[in-house]
Amino acid sequence: MSALVDAWHHRPTHRQVWALAVPMILSNLTVPLVALVDSAVAGHLPQTQDLGAVAIGSAVYALPVWSLGFLRMGTTGFAAQALGANDMTALRTVQWQALMLAVLFGLAVGALMYPLLPWLIAQMHSTPLQTTRSMDYLHLRLLGLPGALLNYALAGWFIGAQRARTTLSLLLVTNLINIALNLLFVLGLGWGVQGIALASVAGEWCGSLYGLWAARRAVHGLAGHVDWAALRQFSHWRPLLSVNRDIFIRTLALEAVFFSVSLLGARIGDSTVAANALLLNGLMLTAFGLDGLANAVEALCGHAIGARDPLALRRALVVAGGWSLIGSIGYALLFVFAGHEFVNLQTNLSEVREAAYPYLPWLAALPVVAVWSYLLDGLFIGATRGSDMRNAMLVSVIAFFFTAWLARGLGNHGLWMAFIAFMLVRGVSLGWASWKIHRRGAWTTASAVNF
Repeated sequence: MSALVDAWHHRPTHRQVWALAVPMILSNLTVPLVALVDSAVAGHLPQTQDLGAVAIGSAVYALPVWSLGFLRMGTTGFAAQALGANDMTALRTVQWQALMLAVLFGLAVGALMYPLLPWLIAQMHSTPLQTTRSMDYLHLRLLGLPGALLNYALAGWFIGAQRARTTLSLLLVTNLINIALNLLFVLGLGWGVQGIALASVAGEWCGSLYGLWAARRAVHGLAGHVDWAALRQFSHWRPLLSVNRDIFIRTLALEAVFFSVSLLGARIGDSTVAANALLLNGLMLTAFGLDGLANAVEALCGHAIGARDPLALRRALVVAGGWSLIGSIGYALLFVFAGHEFVNLQTNLSEVREAAYPYLPWLAALPVVAVWSYLLDGLFIGATRGSDMRNAMLVSVIAFFFTAWLARGLGNHGLWMAFIAFMLVRGVSLGWASWKIHRRGAWTTASAVNF
């Protein structure tokens, strides 16, 4: 216990955590802000189906984007460890690896998604009008997929290289352009659901062009060089691909839960799927806010592992963990006392508001339950331990579907109960895995350094 207290009182670590976390919190908060604007704009269109179409289209688009989130997470860990080891050649080479993978997956996955859209939308069992408008949204939205993946790779490298302000600039360019064009295309020009999609596409591509320029500037003053000879050898790609494979499986499992929430909500009714979308925006607001601290953990823990410094690792975890707990309590209180206003801000449709109000207590409970999974995700990403993240997620998904089956007679309350169980098991599973690694003294051993 005294070691934890000493770690908490280490002021330089507090400064390091907040120097990284504040720009990341600000940048992360722009992401749910975009979702809030999308929902608010669609929620003020004439028909309920417009809001439902955006909710369904966003859930389907999230399948390839979130599934390929390893382009961000895998890059962060390797970049952070390279920086900790003061290996600038590795840091430069990781950047190129990430960008090359982003281009490859952006083109391939985008081409594969188009013929699958009718089947994916059909699984939602939505009304014919909602189906048509969801398809219109997605046909345009997928044009931005390569830009979105480039932004993932760039953000991952910037975080690992402890360039949090550049990450903030990248996401601000992407999301503020999205928001501005959203208001122009929909409220100004009356383009409806298609305008929402076009605004997102434009924001993603503007962000990626800015990020490429910023990445070139970032490496200009660094020592070392890109190891082109290593990039031609599969053995050099194997560690990154192995971690990315495990994170990919983990992310697919996570996305299966979120997709199931949308799917099961849609089967209950149009108002329910719309209400759940508004409430999940609250979860995203919480997640991306607390993930700013988790991003600091990724960078600082990866740096400590690369430098093989267990004391720095402990300090980063304790300080970020303490502030994460405080933040989660703040979010919970926000939804307790201002939950109705949060829903009302997003839509003026009375049937959607009334459908959302009964489930606000579940939303208020989520931050305190979910905060530990966000924090520990940061640790495992920084450590490039993808297999442990994968295994913990698979156990959590089983808990979700088992709870959903047990509570199937409770309607939407049963669905939210299953989601809470999922987040709880996710944090416990990661905590158990981290404790076992700690007992072996394996966090900062040579085997943990994979770059």
